[in-house]
Amino acid sequence: MMDIDQEHEKKLRKAKDTSQLVYILQAVSFVIGFTFIAAVVINYIKRDELENTWLESHNRWQMRTFWFSLLWSVIGFITLIVFIGWFILVANAIWVIYRIVRGWINLSEDKEMYQN
Repeated sequence: MMDIDQEHEKKLRKAKDTSQLVYILQAVSFVIGFTFIAAVVINYIKRDELENTWLESHNRWQMRTFWFSLLWSVIGFITLIVFIGWFILVANAIWVIYRIVRGWINLSEDKEMYQN
């Protein structure tokens, strides 16, 4: 029989793998856009399982990355008419890349994204 600590570690390992998958899907979205949506769906499905773990901060970080990126993408597309939209869209892409890289690094080092 597996003891409680081993079982807990196994669940955390699976959850960490899922968080990594979400970062991968977010990164791939620059080539295949719909994977960003798949990533946030996974975040919402796994949200309860990650509650009160260090991985909860990654889940929240990933969901906020999606929603704020969506907001700035909409604003960027609306303002394309006045040309400023291009700058907004480029800034948004850079910001998303930063969030993916920073999150993935922290995940690989078993660190939370921010203190609760």
